[in-house]
Amino acid sequence: MTAISEQEIADFSKDFNASDKNKMASIAARRSGLLEASFNDRVSARLNHTFSIELDTENVTDQKHSGRCWEFASLNVLRHYFGKKYKTKNFTFSQAYNFFWDKIERANAFYDAMIRLADKPLNDREVQSWLQFAGEDGGLWGMAINLVKKYGLVPSYAMPESFNSNDTTALADSLARKERKDALLLRKLANEGKKAELEAAKKQALNEVYRMVAVALGEPPKTFDLEYRDDDKNYHLEKNMTPRQFVEKYFKDFKFDDYVVLSNCPNHEFNKLYHMSLYDNVDGGDQIKFLNVPIEYLSQAALAQLKDGDAVIFGNDVSKQMERKTGFMDTELYKTDELFSVDTQMSKADRLATGEGFATHDMTLVGVDEDNGEIRKWKVENSWGDKMGHKGFYEMSQKWFEDYVYDVVVKKEYLTAEQVKLAQGPAIDLKPWDNIG
Repeated sequence: MTAISEQEIADFSKDFNASDKNKMASIAARRSGLLEASFNDRVSARLNHTFSIELDTENVTDQKHSGRCWEFASLNVLRHYFGKKYKTKNFTFSQAYNFFWDKIERANAFYDAMIRLADKPLNDREVQSWLQFAGEDGGLWGMAINLVKKYGLVPSYAMPESFNSNDTTALADSLARKERKDALLLRKLANEGKKAELEAAKKQALNEVYRMVAVALGEPPKTFDLEYRDDDKNYHLEKNMTPRQFVEKYFKDFKFDDYVVLSNCPNHEFNKLYHMSLYDNVDGGDQIKFLNVPIEYLSQAALAQLKDGDAVIFGNDVSKQMERKTGFMDTELYKTDELFSVDTQMSKADRLATGEGFATHDMTLVGVDEDNGEIRKWKVENSWGDKMGHKGFYEMSQKWFEDYVYDVVVKKEYLTAEQVKLAQGPAIDLKPWDNIG
């Protein structure tokens, strides 16, 4: 370590004041903020609201103050399928319903991990990863589908949003605190070999978690009446359906197991299938896996699926080079490097390796602008309500896709024969702290 000298500080100040550009940049930044001062409005020339391929969509959903984007985006894919098949494009599913069961299943997975890792110290890196993950909202497509397969779906009116689903902060905090305390008891009983007491303690802990979630969200419905009017104004009513019966009947042609997560994480080896056990949310459900491939395969598969009329869920780093007001997503949107006269550009692999880059949000691709095989831009359905972007929809440049998209969920038919074979396994187990976007 060497201290910064007074002479060095004087040199830094002299260098700053030697340029009028620095002074003007500071005036603009102090007045309007760094992002506004560096906003590049010229990106609008390529991010207009016209697309060569668009799904028939109107309304958007709103996750409010919660980390449930993965559930919203996953259910958006399912509702687009339902809307197209049954001619009711604005029909929506209850995110609160699946969110309820996610909290129960995730607590079960957490308790099992704490028992399995009981012989490791609390400061063990894997134990710490699980402890930090307790109570979290974030998730992935495969987790949402595990919940749908086990618990089914209900319409949004059968279990509507509530204060605590719209703002999950207090519930997540309460669950994390409880689960971490429970972990201490479960670890103690496991290390003492008290099997019967351990089993009883885990059941009691899950019972209390159920109570907490039911207090916060209300209990999920066991049956509901499916009632809607389709786009042709025809009335439909089917009484006393269970959530699982609904999926079995209305999604019998939706092949959940045909979907593969293609990831683009160049800090890991390409053409490898990876498994992240931290996200295995349902015991007995599908493992959460990613097939890591070069970015062009993500673009090609997403384009092909959209051409066939199906939406595409994708994971991305939404906070980078995006403006909520316009809905623009473009790598040239904010010229902060020019404002500061520095170079902060890194490769995608380096961003992942240093923690600068990772997927922070899931959204849905519902359109694309293509010209003779060249992708110009994408139409994005977000879950932040209709006051953001263009009535809730965003425009994303292909360069933004390449830099900040980390995975897409697509059908096997859009993969190469080699990729289909790789997707069938075996998978490489990742450590909970590995950054794979």
